[in-house]
Amino acid sequence: MKRRDILLGASSIATAAVIANSQLSTAKQPDPTTTTIAKSTAIAGKNIQIAKDLPGYYVTPAGTGKFPAVIVLMEAFGLNKWCRSICDRLAQSGFAAIAPDFYRGATYAYSDVAGAIAKLKSLDDNAVMSDVGKSIDFLAGKSEINANGIGVVGFCMGGRYAFLTNATYPSKIKAAISFYGGGIDAVPDNQLGQKSLLDRVTAMQSPIMLMYGSEDKMIAADEHGRISTALSKAKKRYILNLFPNAGHGFMSDRRDSYAPAAEAEAWLMTTGFFSQNLKPKRRK
Repeated sequence: MKRRDILLGASSIATAAVIANSQLSTAKQPDPTTTTIAKSTAIAGKNIQIAKDLPGYYVTPAGTGKFPAVIVLMEAFGLNKWCRSICDRLAQSGFAAIAPDFYRGATYAYSDVAGAIAKLKSLDDNAVMSDVGKSIDFLAGKSEINANGIGVVGFCMGGRYAFLTNATYPSKIKAAISFYGGGIDAVPDNQLGQKSLLDRVTAMQSPIMLMYGSEDKMIAADEHGRISTALSKAKKRYILNLFPNAGHGFMSDRRDSYAPAAEAEAWLMTTGFFSQNLKPKRRK
């Protein structure tokens, strides 16, 4: 059996398991057959100062209580409307959400790949992790947040940083999801100047779910294998999902690579994974 077939089979099994777990949650889950409706919600957040030098976006679910929270790490195009919409959708599903603005206000059109890449290359991993730490501290100081139920999700550039966050803050992050995070095992002297993160795997404590599209031309399939091998050798809990007929950026309906079927399934898996790992377990 080819490796791709194995990964596809594992993806189907993982999908069934995570969606089953999501059905145990009391949070209302989006209907995959009505994705547009699911995205339309009265819950909306606001622009905030996470710290003195760090702007961001913050939203909480309707009602009161101690909410689990998710840190949303942006694509290379910045903290744009789509990134904010992900925060709003998480709030609709019962999670507070915060998105730190690593670019301090700059955003790039999806057509301006060169501009986004140039900005991405200016980031420093340590500085970004400092911003994530400030976001964790912000959430921990909020009375409406369950500080023991904080997770992270990232897309594209943010997918790599979600992986790094899981290793940098192992006792504070309870679950991580990386969507098409290129450069997790970057080759030396790569064009983006990224370093491989596989030497950080041993520090991880929380489960991680990795999401990839089978048609992603920006992330080679053999990188999936190197990542899973490193996680398996370190005996870490992970799920690696490969979505057929989906390319890089398949979650965003603002991008030409948007894949509605993959997006709908991946969103159910996302909310199910966070429900399983961030929400308090019910007592029998």
